[in-house]
Order: sequence, then C-alpha cells, then structure tokens
Amino acid sequence: MVETSSQDHGLRRAVALVALLNLSYFGIEFAVALAIGSVSLFADSVDFLEDTAINALILVGLGWPARQRARLGMVLAAVILVPALATLWTAWDKFTMPEPPAPFALTLTGLGALVVNLSCALLLARFRAHGGSLTRAAFLSARNDALANVAIIGAGLATAATLSAWPDLIVGLGIAAMNADAAHEVWAAARAEHRAAEA
Repeated sequence: MVETSSQDHGLRRAVALVALLNLSYFGIEFAVALAIGSVSLFADSVDFLEDTAINALILVGLGWPARQRARLGMVLAAVILVPALATLWTAWDKFTMPEPPAPFALTLTGLGALVVNLSCALLLARFRAHGGSLTRAAFLSARNDALANVAIIGAGLATAATLSAWPDLIVGLGIAAMNADAAHEVWAAARAEHRAAEA
C-alpha cells in the first residue's frame, strides 16, 4: 500500500513536470514553425500542446476509479488525433506553395524538441506500467515525439542539402501517421480496461 502511494506521488510529480515542459516548448516551436513555414515543426508544436493537455488530464484522472480512468483514456485517444488532423490541413497548404523552410532554424528547433521529449520520456518510463492507459498515453506520446524530432533534424539537414520543401512535408505527414497509430493503441488499451472494470 505504501509502495503504491509512493508510486502515485512520484507519477503525479513526473506528469506535472512533463506538462510544464511540453507547454513551455510548444510556444517556442510554434513561433519558429510560423516564422519559417515548416509543416513538420507545426505538427510537432501542436503535438506539444496536445501532450500538455494529455498530462493535465492524467493529473486529474489518476485518483478516479478504474472505469472512469478507462473512459478518460478513450477521450485521450481522440485528443491524440488532433495534431494529425491539424498537420494534414497545414500540409495541404504546403502542397499549393512548396516553399522550403529555413534549414538551420528547422534543425536547431528539432534538436531542442528532442532534448525536451527525451527528458519527458525518461521521466515517464518507470511509470509506463502504472496507471493503465493514461500513463501509457503519456509515455507513448513522449516516445513518439522523440522519434519525430530525430526525423525533423534529418529533414533540416536534407533541406539544407536539397533546398526542397519535400523533406519537411514528408516528415510532417509521418508525424501525423505516428499520432494516429498512438491514438489507436491508447484506444485499444482503454477499451480493454473498460471491459475489465465492467466484468
């Protein structure tokens, strides 16, 4: 009982810190994305805002009964889809005017995002089996975002070499697909928890 209470307290602190880190870097990345016209940075910045919302909802839902936590997990699965839809809209605009973003700013901002997301993934890694689909959602988001940031850095280097808009656009669409897959995984875990709670 004491160990579980200690785990809950540690998880709450980790989730609160992750929410704060995500909100802070959202502002930075969103501003750079708008300034240089980057689809991948736009997708990732919206993802930082989505991660802030996910972790805030997790803080609220941690003390709830299993059935209510499972329902919240289903809501989070829908929230994870939002960046994917926003990215598709931005990508469509980019198709009509394929201007390459500034490669140095793209690479540097992607590197900063990688540091933030790796820190968040490390904070959440030891709790990923604790708290069910809620903590799974937070950990998957941080892990996927770190992978996306590596791709953004690659897009920045490829843009510098080719002066093409395509690397940024392709990575942005890849981030959207990764978010959709994470949403499906969290939904499946939440549905399983809901069925178990009702049994």
